[in-house]
Amino acid sequence: MLATLLSQRFIRNQYFFFAGYVILQYVILATAWNILGGYTGYVNFGTSAFFALGAYSAAILINKLGVSHFLALVVAGGLISGLLGLGIGYLTLRLRGVFFSIATLALAVVLQTAIINWDYVGGARGIYVLRPKEAPFFGHYVEFLFIMMVLLSLVSVGVAWWIENSWVGRGLAAIRDNEEAAECMGVPILKLKLFATTVSGILMGVAGAPFPYYITYLEPSSAFNLDYAVNSLAMPMIGGTTTWIGPVIGAVLLGTAQQLATVTISSHLNLLLVGVILVAFVVLAPEGIVGLVQRLRRRKLS
Repeated sequence: MLATLLSQRFIRNQYFFFAGYVILQYVILATAWNILGGYTGYVNFGTSAFFALGAYSAAILINKLGVSHFLALVVAGGLISGLLGLGIGYLTLRLRGVFFSIATLALAVVLQTAIINWDYVGGARGIYVLRPKEAPFFGHYVEFLFIMMVLLSLVSVGVAWWIENSWVGRGLAAIRDNEEAAECMGVPILKLKLFATTVSGILMGVAGAPFPYYITYLEPSSAFNLDYAVNSLAMPMIGGTTTWIGPVIGAVLLGTAQQLATVTISSHLNLLLVGVILVAFVVLAPEGIVGLVQRLRRRKLS
């Protein structure tokens, strides 16, 4: 926080805060995806559905109900996306592997179609959101959004750390390794899977709630962008899926590389860059950066 406040004094280019916001947004999304995909072993391709639901919940509160308090928007976006996660978790309890992934992908398509045909939220035309020019103690509202994303990122990483180091994380790891054996050992599979889908959905909704204020014009193609699904999966895979720090490393490295490619080459190369790096890691270091470092350390000690 102190470093961020100091950076406000020395960094005058607002793009730093715009780019930092995007990277932190991916830290939350990658951490949320890893709770279900990394810890539990259920690959979710519907990240954009949860993200967009959080964004549209905030936009409706701002434009239709007159609610503009930042914390209220984040809580509402997180709760509504969490309810969606709970519902999806309940409906897909019997689905595993590729069938669960297809179901989450279908969820994003269905929800995007519903938004496009719902005039109340702007439909295909989208909806404008007026962003306040300034926030208390901040020179520009984007700087305020950046600081809030720093705090939300710390909260999401803290939640992932607690899950990993508690009996919940051990139960989720047992489900990932062998679900039938875990059930025979008395692991409450139903409760843990619902817990994972709900918490993952809440964090993805929290990441999407500030998005209307960041972009100021919310429309289906931006809220349901394929980048969210691809990046939230690729970043934990690159950083490592078995620990809380893996998604953070992947999000910071890949997010920074994408921002550099955007300003130096073209924003259209983002997904190409993600694909090339992901293929390289799958071939050379399938356990991610964290797993690679641990393997090299064990080799050095032996």
